[in-house]
Amino acid sequence: MVELHLYVEGGGNSKVLRTACRRGFSEFLAKAGLRGRMPRIVASGGRRQAYDDFCTALKNGHYAAMLLVDSEDPVPVASPWMHLLQRSGDSWPTPEGTSDDDCHLMIQCMETWCLADRDALKAFFGQGFAARALPSEQTPVETIPKLAVYRALANATTACKTKAQYGKSEHSFLLLAQINPAKVAAASPWANRFVAELRTRMGA
Repeated sequence: MVELHLYVEGGGNSKVLRTACRRGFSEFLAKAGLRGRMPRIVASGGRRQAYDDFCTALKNGHYAAMLLVDSEDPVPVASPWMHLLQRSGDSWPTPEGTSDDDCHLMIQCMETWCLADRDALKAFFGQGFAARALPSEQTPVETIPKLAVYRALANATTACKTKAQYGKSEHSFLLLAQINPAKVAAASPWANRFVAELRTRMGA
């Protein structure tokens, strides 16, 4: 069986952060039912770099590959490739030989997934965590703008006693390793799509 490579956005240019990114996604996917059937997770840094790495893999004949990046914005179309082509600032052409099953989006950013598991947020940040600063639980998480997600996490953690205020570099991948994939999939149709497709490909 050819090893599946999953190219993910995350880790920036730091070796330490890329390691944390791989670990966070590994823990999340293991809990999603992929333990023992894991893809090779490639932390590419920025989202454009993830796309470029994915395209390079295809050019080198490695078609067992998937791409996972933030959508950055709402996704008004059913096709993830169409979103990345039409989105201002991206205009990424669909790589030849791929389908929509090869492309997956975190809508509108990875931290959106964290909002789907407030119990994990509370347990992680501990005393002083202000859940009331988060958007209403009745608000569909994929409709919350990226900057509003960041602002909500920062506001909810301002008074935490044992951890600093939320910071992407400090906390995002540690949180990813803690959240419940079932809660994320239930709250985010696009996350559910990603996990379901990956489970199918890995025979999980």
